[in-house]
Amino acid sequence: MFENNAITNLLHIKYPIFQGGMAWIGTAELASAVSNAGGLGIIGAGHMPPDALRAEIQKVKGWTKNPFGVNIMLMSPFVKEVMQVVVEEKVPVVTTGAGNPGEYVPALKEIGSKVIPVVASVALAKRLVKSGADAVIAEGMESGGHIGEITTMALVPQVVDAVDVPVIAAGGIGDARGMAAAFALGAQAVQMGSRFVVSEECIAHPHYKELVVKAKDRSTVITGRTLGHPVRSISNKLTRKYEEMEAAGASNEELEKLGVGALHRATHEGDVENGTVMIGEISGMLNDIKPVKTIIEDMVNALPSVFKTSVAKTN
Repeated sequence: MFENNAITNLLHIKYPIFQGGMAWIGTAELASAVSNAGGLGIIGAGHMPPDALRAEIQKVKGWTKNPFGVNIMLMSPFVKEVMQVVVEEKVPVVTTGAGNPGEYVPALKEIGSKVIPVVASVALAKRLVKSGADAVIAEGMESGGHIGEITTMALVPQVVDAVDVPVIAAGGIGDARGMAAAFALGAQAVQMGSRFVVSEECIAHPHYKELVVKAKDRSTVITGRTLGHPVRSISNKLTRKYEEMEAAGASNEELEKLGVGALHRATHEGDVENGTVMIGEISGMLNDIKPVKTIIEDMVNALPSVFKTSVAKTN
């Protein structure tokens, strides 16, 4: 089905499906499972120290022989050391967020890595392609965690028209219908985070997964707009406190302090009221917890019938 797909050919993967590089839960367990199932598993480096990242990379190498990636947050205090680890470990694919990876591209290209930044605007996509990106991930504001301001439906086709490299669609995609829509918009692949959060292999605390499975279409909210770093997560005691403080004009320092350690509290300690439960708007359609292999195979197997149904409905 994907023999002529630009992304599967570029990265030597079976299916054009990326797993989002999620901090704290995009670990070796999840990344290796996605890669073994034919997609591209991605370790979420977040603010991970270099030694910790090296350990995760070596676990993945031991658990899969297929290509995998590392997502690097360019605002990390360890970014230079983390990039050095990625180069030394010869990671096949590097995705990046929150900045321009241009200064690191030559070293990554020298070891054969493919560089694929996440973008939230056409201007950024064009700039990063000029810096040497092999492809770009156009991520709409429907996604969980840190978000931009443009929806996936509007962003993806504009990025596709603006650049001459393959585009991966992200944000609001969780099944074959979303994948079909992404292809119709001109994308060559999809990236999913939320769908893989509620997989058996994801190490997120059971309370975190349970809250996602129970979520409805309007369960997520956006906080942090006043900081310039909006985040989408499930509404809870923490988000309500954050919203109150933002409305009252709290300082950046006060807001930053409230968020310190909040994601880890939810993902690892299971405190889903006082922690940040980052998840996308599709959480309302995520009703079960399944193995990664089943998630991917269900999507791929359903894709032909989705296309047929869509065509039939227009006739």
